[in-house]
Amino acid sequence: MRRSDLVQHKEKDKGGVTRTSQIVFGERQHLLRVLDSLEGTDLPIARLQLERRVLEDLIHARTRDLNQINTAWDEKIGLVLSADAKPEMLEKLVKQAPKEDFYLLRLISEHPRANSKTLNKLAKHPYGAIRENVARHPNADAGTLTWLSKDRSQPLWYLVAFNPNTPTPLQRRLRDRLKKLGENQLSR
Repeated sequence: MRRSDLVQHKEKDKGGVTRTSQIVFGERQHLLRVLDSLEGTDLPIARLQLERRVLEDLIHARTRDLNQINTAWDEKIGLVLSADAKPEMLEKLVKQAPKEDFYLLRLISEHPRANSKTLNKLAKHPYGAIRENVARHPNADAGTLTWLSKDRSQPLWYLVAFNPNTPTPLQRRLRDRLKKLGENQLSR
C-alpha cells in the first residue's frame, strides 16, 4: 500500500474529512483478517461468538460505507477485475463513479483494457496514484501524456518520459530534465 493511500481528504464545503473507498476497503480487509485469525484461537465459546458477532457487524458496516460511496460497490469491483471487462464498460464505470471511489478508479487506471478516452478522464483525478498509473499506461495518448508532464509536483513527468506513447520531442525534453537533475545531484 502506498503512503498516499492512507491520505484522507477534507471536503471543502463541510470542513469534514472524507473517507475514500481506498481507506474503507482497507479497513474491511483488515477486519476480515482479524476474523480469520479469531477462528483459529482457543477461546471460550461465548467469548468467541461475541467477538465474531462484533467483527461481522463491523465488516457489514464497512460494506455499507462502500455502498454509500458507490452503490453495488463489490459488484463493480468484480466487473473491473473480470477477464471479460470491456473498454466501454470501464469508461462507463469511470463516468458514474464518484471522485471518492479511489479504489475503483485506481483499478481502472491500471486495467490493460482501459482506452485513451477513459485514461484522459482519469488523468485529471486528484488522487496521485491514479494519475501515476495513467502516466505509465500503454494506452495513454500523446495529449494526455503531454498534459500530465506539466505537473512538476508529482513524479508524473518522469513516468511520462518513459512512456512509449510520449511524443519524441517531449520525451527528449523530459529526459534532458532528468539528466540535468542527475548532474546537479553529482555536483553537490
